[in-house]
Amino acid sequence: MDGKLAVIGLGSIGSMALWQASRLTDSVTGFEAQSPAHGRSAVGGDTRLFRMIYLGTPSLYPILERSRALWAELEAETGQDIFTRCGGLSIGTAGGSYISRLLETAQLNRAAHEILSHELLAERYPQHKLRPDDVAVYDPNAGVLRTDRAVTAAIGAAEANGAALHNNTPIDSITETDDGVVLTSGDTSWIFENVIVASGGWSQRLMPDYLKAHTETRRVFLSWFVARDAATFTPERFPIFSRMYEDRSMYGAPAVDGVTVKATLDGRGTVTNDPDHFSRELSEAEIAETLEAVSDFIPALIPTIVRSDAFPDLYTKDRNPLIGWLKESSRIYYATGFSGGGFKNATGFGHIAAHEALGKQPVDGLDFVRPERFRTT
Repeated sequence: MDGKLAVIGLGSIGSMALWQASRLTDSVTGFEAQSPAHGRSAVGGDTRLFRMIYLGTPSLYPILERSRALWAELEAETGQDIFTRCGGLSIGTAGGSYISRLLETAQLNRAAHEILSHELLAERYPQHKLRPDDVAVYDPNAGVLRTDRAVTAAIGAAEANGAALHNNTPIDSITETDDGVVLTSGDTSWIFENVIVASGGWSQRLMPDYLKAHTETRRVFLSWFVARDAATFTPERFPIFSRMYEDRSMYGAPAVDGVTVKATLDGRGTVTNDPDHFSRELSEAEIAETLEAVSDFIPALIPTIVRSDAFPDLYTKDRNPLIGWLKESSRIYYATGFSGGGFKNATGFGHIAAHEALGKQPVDGLDFVRPERFRTT
């Protein structure tokens, strides 16, 4: 036996699961196919949004609260500046479905929020070009997470706690036996009591057929712009935002580097059969639609994409993640399938995965994320 627990994939969720597991045991090993926070993974793109108010099942709210506390713990433990609290805006039509559902979710969860009228929104945040019926829900606890810094900090903390690490070690297969789980990479093999599969867009390679049928790897692209006046897009003056109007939606983040502003079309992921080989360049249609949206929503940005990239991520059919054992009495635990929205909850779900995989603390009320929901026999 090579250890109590192996974590396969050290991206957003895997790095956090490794960190949390290292707090519980010194017999945990992480396997990364390349290197932590490498530029080809879904961690790429510098930042992710953290929001306490967003459309989703109310059962996620306690995990969001736990995640927020754990992000602070990771910063305190590593001395890294990971989370920048700058607030968040959700902009949409007054009385429309988007704003109404957000308010319903915020009120149900008793989440702190403020309703900004059209006039107040225009006064506070003139960077946004508004339609006459636009309003916003303001989330005072929202902000920006630095992805590369977060992942490398979590892995560093795990190693300091005694976790072992194998970089540039892609896992080719996992085989469950009566005694444990056998991992193979090339001609080398290991055996662990239990395994967490957290390899994001590459997770299908380590899944049974019935789960593959309910998941797909999608290419998600990001884009950045330069502001006409950089001083108006700092975190102090420009909150993260999500904006929806009819069939167009866009989200973004302030210029955490002092130069580039993230502004990206939402819901434009396309299926890719191979997470290692797909176009990282934006198509002419993607560029045109992005520029049109930026010109319409945020004319204070120069309508030229100065940087873009694309990354693979695993999506489930119902857009809820896979968190839990493959089946009852299994030794294989999945923490993947976050469908483009997992980073804000990475610490919370990493905590759940580590504790459950080590048999420490099972969590109730998570039927909507358990892999067994897709079993038909």
